[in-house]
Amino acid sequence: MNHSYIAVDWGSTNLRAWLYRDGKCVDSQQSTAGVTRLEGRTPAQVFQQLIAPWQQQGLPVLMAGMVGSDAGWVPAPYLRCPISLSEIAHRLTPVEQATSANVRIIPGICIESEDNLNVMRGEETQLVGAYATHASEFYQLPGTHSKWVRLEGDSVVDFSTVMTGELHHLLLNHSLIGSGLPEQTADSAAFAKGMEQGFYDSSLMRRLFEVRAARVLGKLAKTSVSDWLSGLLIGHEVAQMQQHYSLSREHGPLVLVGSPALTQRYLPALKMAGIQAQVIEGDAAFQAGIRSIVNELEN
Repeated sequence: MNHSYIAVDWGSTNLRAWLYRDGKCVDSQQSTAGVTRLEGRTPAQVFQQLIAPWQQQGLPVLMAGMVGSDAGWVPAPYLRCPISLSEIAHRLTPVEQATSANVRIIPGICIESEDNLNVMRGEETQLVGAYATHASEFYQLPGTHSKWVRLEGDSVVDFSTVMTGELHHLLLNHSLIGSGLPEQTADSAAFAKGMEQGFYDSSLMRRLFEVRAARVLGKLAKTSVSDWLSGLLIGHEVAQMQQHYSLSREHGPLVLVGSPALTQRYLPALKMAGIQAQVIEGDAAFQAGIRSIVNELEN
């Protein structure tokens, strides 16, 4: 098998790339040239500057993320669920505008049903890698838009999106909750208290204002609002998704895929819910996913 290729995670705000030769990562780079931060350049120009120098020997390039969105370089389709993870490798979109041949974009995944309209782009590659190394029925990928995914065998049959990360950012930076706050500091006790409230109380809309009230009344330090709010939102997310998917120990471990900073925040909430969890680092899952797709293409 040819284990020499270039893997690119090209999102809205960042671009990260890895050069593999004979199965080993020999170089990597990252840039703030996400598809929404091109600063007047085209995606083709960014590719030519950052990626093309690696491709002098015609190495295949596999790209995932928002580069395949309608705001990216070339729109790659969303594959409808249920979809086998192994099928993704055979539904790649070629980038004909690339200066070199053999540049392709990995498709996203979607659900269109009466009670669930959902899309993911980028996470599907992490899923491919996570399933290859940690096969399970349920996966959670926390982030700006947290994904909860159910598989049957290697097929994605259902997933949900919870805007926990984006909501935290908006409330802290663009609402009364975060108005006039000083620089925030880590406060594990505030996070734990917020998480417990969010998990056991379904009245999230009412609890959100209490984040501000607790600070105004001196029950919450001004520097701890971020952690209290984070705990409240994460606790509520886990409680709602546990109920939605009827998660219990009988399902076996849920696989948590993400950065250590995020997964460490979700683990206590999952423990509170009685959900067993295994953790895989997000970049490791992404790179394992690219490797699995390359292998599938060669079989």
